[in-house]
Amino acid sequence: MALTLLLLLTAPGADVSSSTGQQFLCEGDPLEALPFKGSVDAANIPNSKANSVPGAFVVLRWRNVSLQLPRTNNAGVPSYSDGRWWQQELDPDHPEFAQLRGTVKGYRCERQD
Repeated sequence: MALTLLLLLTAPGADVSSSTGQQFLCEGDPLEALPFKGSVDAANIPNSKANSVPGAFVVLRWRNVSLQLPRTNNAGVPSYSDGRWWQQELDPDHPEFAQLRGTVKGYRCERQD
């Protein structure tokens, strides 16, 4: 897992948006979110928000799982999904995090200081 993260951090065009990950507690377990800026699409497309464009992605580490979720092309607040997992920070202190499998299983999250 550390090697994968190292490769992501050093990959061309995969500029991490901040030097450290954001820390959350989701359903009682720590979750780290590492946002990466996209380099695929132009930054002036209509749905660019929070310095994030399609091509951006987030790496989530939670419950011994590491997820790389690509930015969706939805308008508004950036959201990330691979078709199974979904994350969005409409409220930065309480991000939405869910698993999509027939039904939506939401996980309650809150920012850790």
